[in-house]
Amino acid sequence: MISTKRFPRILALLPLICAAASASPSPEQILTRADAIRFPSGDHSVNVTITFKRSNGAADVGKYEVLTKGFDKTVVKILAPATDHGNSLLMLGHDLWVFVNDASQPVRISFQQRLMGDVANGDLARANFVGDYTPTIAKQNARYWVLNLAAKSDEVTYGRVLLEVEKNTYRPVKAQFFAVSGKLLKTGSYEAYRSVAGAMRPTRLVFANPLVKGQTSIISYTAMTTDHFPEKYFTKDYLKKLKY
Repeated sequence: MISTKRFPRILALLPLICAAASASPSPEQILTRADAIRFPSGDHSVNVTITFKRSNGAADVGKYEVLTKGFDKTVVKILAPATDHGNSLLMLGHDLWVFVNDASQPVRISFQQRLMGDVANGDLARANFVGDYTPTIAKQNARYWVLNLAAKSDEVTYGRVLLEVEKNTYRPVKAQFFAVSGKLLKTGSYEAYRSVAGAMRPTRLVFANPLVKGQTSIISYTAMTTDHFPEKYFTKDYLKKLKY
């Protein structure tokens, strides 16, 4: 039997050690805080520019205005390229439609479908990790947690995401995005943190394609503001009449 007299300092520190262990955040708490850094939780709007750079040096650019209400309603107005100007996307829960100028009815599309380059529809229309994935801690070190995000349904953008989160700040740093089949679709890095909409947030998300060397898709966020949008903005009838 070990005498407690030999370890007075350790015994004195035990309550502090236990308290620190019990204060460790859960995977859900980590993900919630990381999501709150990426975007405001309430109604907000943001201008988005997607720059798709091919490995041969050619580039395409798309411009969008994104209006979000809560976690489950989004309107994406397509401003450029000119061929798509005036079209829009409407997300309600796990349903996504595209409204095309010369079509009488909206068309149902998937979150996984590519919008431009390696950017999927869901990267703009439904960027809600908390609602769509169940997090566990895959690994960690002194600086970072790596969360394994398992999709709650097949309707979301990715089957699985590995998200690296900085411990001191809860900032998302890097991510790997996987298909339902387990195939790695792309990697991403959250960059250019600036003070916008009341918090330090990443204003650029850079995707790299693991199968095509030199191919990148850059999502740049500008003019992010919190707001309050009426429910009518997020209806099919309203989108049919939308002009811009």
